[in-house]
Amino acid sequence: MARLRDPKVGCAWDIKQDFATIAPYTIEEAYEVADAIERNDMNDLRDELGDLLFQVVFHAQIASENKSFSLDDVIKGICDKMERRHPHVFGTAAQISAGVQAGDWEKHKAEERAAKATQVQGPASILDGIARTLPRLKRAQKLQERAARVGFDWPDLMPVFDKLDEEVAELKEAILSPDNADHVADELGDILFVCTNMARKLNVDAEAALERSNQKFERRFAHIEERLREQKTDFKDADLDLMERYWVEAKEHERGDIKD
Repeated sequence: MARLRDPKVGCAWDIKQDFATIAPYTIEEAYEVADAIERNDMNDLRDELGDLLFQVVFHAQIASENKSFSLDDVIKGICDKMERRHPHVFGTAAQISAGVQAGDWEKHKAEERAAKATQVQGPASILDGIARTLPRLKRAQKLQERAARVGFDWPDLMPVFDKLDEEVAELKEAILSPDNADHVADELGDILFVCTNMARKLNVDAEAALERSNQKFERRFAHIEERLREQKTDFKDADLDLMERYWVEAKEHERGDIKD
């Protein structure tokens, strides 16, 4: 990486990069790792982990050039953090013999957030440390989980349904109001936030649930495409009723109502 970044003999593309320009690639590589895991492709996972590791090295090299920190500092930092958060494994004999203490992990994380906030300025927030670059559903769920730990949460699922009905009504009202673009966006966001809260209350990962629906949509749309090809019909010649019929047919296939 140092050679690639060398101003005299390095690669022109690598030399001109900075933290901000590399960050999107880092996120993309993390997603590709997750995709390889989901496909259970170990060869691909090995390669994607290498790509992700390269991103870590790339950022550390830029930081080293700026005299901010080195790759060794990154590795030492995560080692220290893991030891600090696992006193029942790495601590004193007394700590190890005591075993895992309920809430210790979150306690240590809270202490770290408080220390970091003091270093920056201002008091620590319960919501500190939740990355703004997370996928939006994931970030919403993490914000809600963090708030719930201090009691800011509905007692059960039913009030969430009531809140969803309320937000849907507010979206309908916003759609009918003049100059409504921002208002509609706000109300639609509130609906997504409430749906994420519902997923949390049901112990469902909102991102994973949405991806299941994405895959379901892909399967059913592929069925529409296949049926249109069989009929030698282009999309431009297929009306919505025909496509809807094939969509329902795909659903019935999935339920096992149609035997091939």
